[in-house]
Amino acid sequence: QVLLVESGGGLVQAGGSLRLSCAASGRTFSSSGMAWFRQAPGREREFVAGINRSGGNTYYGDSVKGRFTISRDNAKTTVYLQMNSLKPEDTAVYYCAASETIYYRTDYFSPQNYRHWGQGTQVTVSS
Repeated sequence: QVLLVESGGGLVQAGGSLRLSCAASGRTFSSSGMAWFRQAPGREREFVAGINRSGGNTYYGDSVKGRFTISRDNAKTTVYLQMNSLKPEDTAVYYCAASETIYYRTDYFSPQNYRHWGQGTQVTVSS
């Protein structure tokens, strides 16, 4: 079983930055693909960024490319999301997700492919 705990959310002005962290417990972190999703009120859960087991491959949703960076530290069993140039439309609850059985690039984009989820952290960007 993998337990995921997000932190780092908060209120920030447009143009600002935040860094989210997702601390994972369990033995399978280093063998899991990891991702960040977000969900705004009344909207579907949206893929934000994904990273493979080694950290050598990263994937991003079109709306965050060039502004967000995902990374991981397998020794600390933690995945990060650095968010720069934040916009009001980035306001959402951000969720960390993990999957031991995710392998291909396109697999990262669908929330149905993830077995483990954190409780979410709120990010609010004011204009």
